[in-house]
Amino acid sequence: MFLSDKWKDYELLDTSRGEKLERWGNIVLRRPDPQIVWDVEEAKADPAWRKADAHYIRSNTGGGHWESRKGMPESWTVSYRELTFGIKMMGFKHTGLFPEQATNWDWFSDIIKKSGRKDVNVLNLFAYTGGATMAAAAAGASVCHVDASKGMVSWAKENAHLSGLENRPIRYIVDDVKKFTEREIRRGRKYDAVIMDPPSYGRGPSGEVWKIEDELFDLVKLCMGVLSDEPLFFLINSYTTGLSGGVLENIYKMTLQKKFGGTVAVDEVGLPVTKHNLVLPCGYSGRWSR
Repeated sequence: MFLSDKWKDYELLDTSRGEKLERWGNIVLRRPDPQIVWDVEEAKADPAWRKADAHYIRSNTGGGHWESRKGMPESWTVSYRELTFGIKMMGFKHTGLFPEQATNWDWFSDIIKKSGRKDVNVLNLFAYTGGATMAAAAAGASVCHVDASKGMVSWAKENAHLSGLENRPIRYIVDDVKKFTEREIRRGRKYDAVIMDPPSYGRGPSGEVWKIEDELFDLVKLCMGVLSDEPLFFLINSYTTGLSGGVLENIYKMTLQKKFGGTVAVDEVGLPVTKHNLVLPCGYSGRWSR
């Protein structure tokens, strides 16, 4: 398992009965998680669960809402190594950051630093609030950050400022990732690495429909057209239930590995749980590197 166990500002305190108790800096959140199917008998008797600063409560009709203590801040920051991120309580239980991805940030940052190249160009697709963008930029890369949501791209710019990376060579693009990649191919632009974190289902800025099981393989093939002659790495993250690690491995074998050789590693991404010696699985990551 690719384990994100180097955090200091984030901690997965406990898990039980479909919920997780997390510390984000000095703020404790209680959120649902469908992977937590186990019941730790003593967990909910622990007063820490009742003392959470905010609790996301699911609705029986779909969605849900946050209940928070009086004086709860609208936003705050957490840091990972030299990076700093803005955190907010969003709809659908999100906070604007996926802490389990830190293991991937460390992996590709090490590749960038050890490449010996002066200018490593990274294309980050479905880039969200920019966790991977900031990690790659801090490692010395030039990054093209692409997301269909204008709000998420603005948030990424805020994270760059918080991390002291506002002057790094980062291009921010609000666009459908497929259409943008097609244009980059026509322009002849090349990248040394691709990162993609596709949703299971989504819509582009003009209503384009994305379904990962229908689109992922074709998108990876399309991205082959923007890779340089000697690419460094390719990262795919998948949170989609039913899309196994073996699927990602097969995609790499038929694309990246077939053309460039290299090494493929696919595994679950996980967060250690402080109590009860557990690990929470958080989807799969597929890594290709030279």
